[in-house]
Amino acid sequence: MASKLNSISSLPQKEQAAGFIALSQEIFAGPSTSVASDIHALVETVVNTDAVGLVVGRQVLSELVKVLGDGAVKDEDLYKSIVEDTLSIVQPRIVSYEEQARFVVNILRFQLADILEKEEEWSEAARVLMGTSLDSGQRSMADGDKLRVYVRIVRLLLEDEDSVQAETYYNRAALLVHSTNDKETLLQFKLCQARISDYSRKFLEASQRYHELSYVGEIDEEERQHMLSAAVTCAVLAPAGPNRSRVLASLYRDERTLELPTYNVLSKMFLDHILRSTEVKSFEATLKPHQLAKIAISSNDRLASAGQDDDPTSSNEPAISTRTGPSTVLDRAVMEHNLLASSKIYNNITFRGLGALLDLTPGAAETMARKMIEQGRLRGSIDQVDKLIWFESSREEDDAQGKAGGLGDVEEAEDTGAPFTKRWDNQIRLTAANVESIVQHLSEKGLVSVNA
Repeated sequence: MASKLNSISSLPQKEQAAGFIALSQEIFAGPSTSVASDIHALVETVVNTDAVGLVVGRQVLSELVKVLGDGAVKDEDLYKSIVEDTLSIVQPRIVSYEEQARFVVNILRFQLADILEKEEEWSEAARVLMGTSLDSGQRSMADGDKLRVYVRIVRLLLEDEDSVQAETYYNRAALLVHSTNDKETLLQFKLCQARISDYSRKFLEASQRYHELSYVGEIDEEERQHMLSAAVTCAVLAPAGPNRSRVLASLYRDERTLELPTYNVLSKMFLDHILRSTEVKSFEATLKPHQLAKIAISSNDRLASAGQDDDPTSSNEPAISTRTGPSTVLDRAVMEHNLLASSKIYNNITFRGLGALLDLTPGAAETMARKMIEQGRLRGSIDQVDKLIWFESSREEDDAQGKAGGLGDVEEAEDTGAPFTKRWDNQIRLTAANVESIVQHLSEKGLVSVNA
């Protein structure tokens, strides 16, 4: 092989390119045992020999990459070895070459990334793609092609749960997303968007995006089911409050969620039922590692949560827990949900009673309630003298309820200054409106007759 290479190198430059290309074809047609070493010698000669000009080198490399891309080497390991070896030789000399050679190197990187992706070497494939020249020189890659490369890098990094570096390339992709109308690329970008939100613990945003993607017909049914499941998981992990309630309502009304193993938790969350530890543990088994991440408690919250109530005055008082706060994202989501659910059941609750319900110290239970009230996610007030949390009922749209029940316009009730009496009156009024609505519906169906 060395003698053949020296012979071709001594030819005039006009004839060298044809000679090296013919030799490469001869190498690929020969025994596979010597292909890797012979191609190494060929590339080494073409790139690092002074007798071979840059123009000849570019032509030979272009032909070599084309032949490799056409499947001249069937053995995957041999193919990978040749591509890696060729890249290692050409990369140090890339500055000396013009744009065509850099384009050839990019193609080699894409080929190597394809091989590594098949082998599920996600991070290695991403690192290979990171080395591509996207903006250098006059032959800069089109924005649509750059977007595809960035989205692919993000997808590969997320497979290995490297969300920090993935977000960097996601931000680059977001600047170019307007440059393409390709549906596949846009769908991949939206999926990356949802997964980045998921890894960043923006669970409410992630749930909405997953749910939106679960309706896209171009995606396989199995993938859509997976996205729907991810939407439910993220909705459960989202901070309790009105915004999450709207997302839960949307998912609960989606008939497809009935088939999911997480439907029980979803329904209890939506219906404001308290979640028990056994249900939480079964749901926890479906979570990914980043969704089980530990959360830190601030020093101020730890100090406030460390306070204990006085000794119980009655044997009926619940025992005090020693936990000073939630330890994981799921833990926090469940505690906040149970606190919100308890506000639908009780008019008020003691710090100690809430602590027993949430498995927290009384001080930690008060701290959680205080934060939710401050953020507008819980309606209520705290009486620190009597160590009570008072819950406020959500305001009912009385006129709307009356009209929906067929009662027409109803005069606004006088404010008597007695909130519990007014709440009782509202409950009677709402019940009567619902009964009227049911009777009206049955009458329209001809199931009952109403005598005037």
